[in-house]
Amino acid sequence: FSLGLERTGGFETVAFCEIERRLWPNLERHFPGVPIYADIRELHGEPHAVDVVCGGFPCQPYSTASAGRAKGAEDDRALWPEMRRLVAEIRPEFVIGENVAGIDRLDLERVVSDLETLGFDLWPFEIPACAVGHDHGRPRIWFVGHANQNRKPGCAVDEEASGLRYSGPRLEGVGGPHGVSFWMGALGNAVVPQIPELIGRAILQARAAV
Repeated sequence: FSLGLERTGGFETVAFCEIERRLWPNLERHFPGVPIYADIRELHGEPHAVDVVCGGFPCQPYSTASAGRAKGAEDDRALWPEMRRLVAEIRPEFVIGENVAGIDRLDLERVVSDLETLGFDLWPFEIPACAVGHDHGRPRIWFVGHANQNRKPGCAVDEEASGLRYSGPRLEGVGGPHGVSFWMGALGNAVVPQIPELIGRAILQARAAV
């Protein structure tokens, strides 16, 4: 996420949440000074601390691979509720999420419903790695949410009062439950950076047109 979004020149990573501590040295090397939190279940956010919350919450509950049991929300590794809680606490302007294609039949409806309840207009779609020039399929479900005017009381986005640091096109962002990984052994957990870059450029273009 961070590698792709920062490639646009319009996003700055302000925090990671990554439970695999063996990946921390790589994050620290590529994003020096950016704090890393270990467990999303212990992470809490302040309203409007960042403009974008993004994350690829654990895919095992929705995966058909050997590590997954395809139990969806019943899987004890299903951490979407924690990401939802963090979004509710931070109240960002944008939410970007990613998961395996299996979430479409197991839990995507709940994700969409949860974010709509929090006051986001939401667009889920599938983008495979081959769509951005890679030589493998790797289908993934992506969703992008934008805060709308129908947010619950107390959740309205007021740029002047909220402290959104938007000057020019630059936005502050936070990595989600599984930040970008530069360790090749974790390739299976990583996202294709060109896709969040594509999404980031679309967000900046739309934001600049407002």
